[in-house]
Amino acid sequence: MQARNLYVLVSCQLISATSTISLVTLGGIIGTSMTDNKAFVTLPLSLMVVAVAATAIPASMLMRRIGRRYGFMLASSVASVGMFIGVLALKQSSFVLFCVATMMLGVNTAFTQQYRYAAAESVTRDYVARAISFVLLGSIGGAFLGKELATRGHDWIDAIPYAGTLAALGCLFIVQVALLSLMHEPTAHEDHDVEHSDRPLKDIVWRPVFLTAVLGGAVAYGIMTLIMTATPLSMHLNDGFSIEETSSVIRAHVLAMYVPSLAAGFLIDRVGVTRLMIVGALGLLATSLIGLQGHSLLHYWWALVLLGIGWNFLYVGGTTLLTYTYSLAERFRAQAVNEFTVFGMSASASLLAGTVMFYFGWTTLMLVPIPILIAITAALLWTRKDPLLRRRATNEE
Repeated sequence: MQARNLYVLVSCQLISATSTISLVTLGGIIGTSMTDNKAFVTLPLSLMVVAVAATAIPASMLMRRIGRRYGFMLASSVASVGMFIGVLALKQSSFVLFCVATMMLGVNTAFTQQYRYAAAESVTRDYVARAISFVLLGSIGGAFLGKELATRGHDWIDAIPYAGTLAALGCLFIVQVALLSLMHEPTAHEDHDVEHSDRPLKDIVWRPVFLTAVLGGAVAYGIMTLIMTATPLSMHLNDGFSIEETSSVIRAHVLAMYVPSLAAGFLIDRVGVTRLMIVGALGLLATSLIGLQGHSLLHYWWALVLLGIGWNFLYVGGTTLLTYTYSLAERFRAQAVNEFTVFGMSASASLLAGTVMFYFGWTTLMLVPIPILIAITAALLWTRKDPLLRRRATNEE
């Protein structure tokens, strides 16, 4: 087990989560001050997620050639430059430049999302679920630091609101580059329960377990992005809650996303990956049901907390399930398909959030996830009978 890798990755996850939380909290609010078309206020955040989806496959292919370590370092450098471009965008009140800055952060996020694969490749098969969960714990620190940067950075640079937040994030990404230079290149283990070592991509993709794993991650990220992106708009702009109150709800949501990682790996070992994913889907369904009940601070708080818990169980479970489906030689191609699908869905959800909020409102937004969650729950119940999962369960016994 490469323990150093896990400590480096969890620290870098903290920094990346800090940036994401700060931008999610402020992105729509900054966008509102830069454009008169309210349907476009979430465009910078949407383009950030589009950049994640567009970079997902190139990121996997690049790291296949140059390795995880150098790929991660390059991406962190891009994010640092992007945040300083963001400062310039705020100074010039340039909506276009701000979109460029968020897209550069999205490029880094595409690599950051593969920290969990680097963690899985740094341990033996028996510890994969726990390693994935451990790395995601870095986002707990990001929940606190991101909120502080979002709320306190408003006045750090005179006459340029929130420029101090972006400048601080630019410096943090420089620290991230230094941390990643300490990481060893992960050594993946050839111990997956697959019949062939290097199958054609279509033979990997069209396995029911693979499809369910990818769809689980895509649904988790898509619904989470849809609701999280819309929440600051609904709370602050529509319902008049303060930035402090809005940030507190986002912080609670992010904590709920990552605190369950303390137990998710152990729960997968104990109850099984598909059962945990079903619990996650039910948590996301509860989010919609609570969100439909009202617009009080408590309604938002509970909805976003359940959104975080549901996302964690469905997403961590989906990532773990995915690792069952490919061999060492197949991993980069399989991971690239997964990342593109997950973040393509997330990008679509982010683009949809501002439009749905502007034209239809919060209630309609809460109705959108319900049929999707019913479908993924049915798929998980069906996949539990797949021979691959039965064989794996027998081997682990």
